[in-house]
Amino acid sequence: ITLTMGNFNTFLGYEVISPTANFNYSTSYLFSYGPFSHTGIKADFDLGSDWSFMAAVMNPTDLTEFNATGDYGVGLQLGYAGQYLNFLSSQGAFEIDYTGGFDLSDDFFLGINAAYFDASDDNDASFAGAALYPQYATSESFSIGLRAEYFTETEGGAGAIGAYDTEGDASVFAVTLTGNYSVGDLTIKPEIRLDSASEEAFIDNDLAGSKSLSSFVLAAVYSF
Repeated sequence: ITLTMGNFNTFLGYEVISPTANFNYSTSYLFSYGPFSHTGIKADFDLGSDWSFMAAVMNPTDLTEFNATGDYGVGLQLGYAGQYLNFLSSQGAFEIDYTGGFDLSDDFFLGINAAYFDASDDNDASFAGAALYPQYATSESFSIGLRAEYFTETEGGAGAIGAYDTEGDASVFAVTLTGNYSVGDLTIKPEIRLDSASEEAFIDNDLAGSKSLSSFVLAAVYSF
């Protein structure tokens, strides 16, 4: 049994805050519009035979510095052999999340993330999404990986893409191709990303609304 008290990173989702632990440099919509961290207390139970369980009582989502409402959220996680089913309930809203992955071979890994959020007290606002993370190691120092994500929201959802539609209903499909070249503790990450949305959620070079966005980034991540 491991007890954690105070502020801790969220247990939801495939991606984390630190770029040293993510394969892709840019983050998914599911990560960007989910909770980043919580304040409260959680208990992790190692049940043996690859099974685990976590239970937490926390401040409402995104209220990490202080609790101005007097309400509390509840978090649960059931894990088995690297696969995790997560549940979060906070201020009349709930989120269900699956995070996991499989080694398809010695060099090929497939990560998976899927989530559904519903704020029943807020005009049925909701969002849902799924992402696949195939990653292939070509050598000990270089790997290449793809993130393919579909994200949709209703009644404004998380305020991501739906904010650009009068009904608050929208969706986006994003594909991200990232290379990881490691030199000791330094990782070079060239990345190409293509986003295609149902609404004009982006801005083109002429500062006009656009339904698509293409980008390239070259990141250097050093861990110590």
